Amino acid sequence: MDKKNALRAGTLAAGTTLMMLLMSSPALALTRGDDPGPGLSVIQTLGLYVAIPVGLFAVIAGLVFLLDRSHDKRDDTTSNVDAKA
Repeated sequence: MDKKNALRAGTLAAGTTLMMLLMSSPALALTRGDDPGPGLSVIQTLGLYVAIPVGLFAVIAGLVFLLDRSHDKRDDTTSNVDAKA
């Protein structure tokens, strides 16, 4: 990458960062409009962010494996060959 392209990329990145900083309003961070409620325990967090996604992945993978019909169409080449030693 030549110097002109590097300078252009750096200028674009700096300009984008500056615009994002200027457009975000830190004064709005002082007033909280939401009511967060109680936190999650470790077990609830692991269940929500680990166990449920892994379970969903396992169910989807199992359904794909069980409902896959491509193995019926497969014909091994050895079934048509007469091999004599």
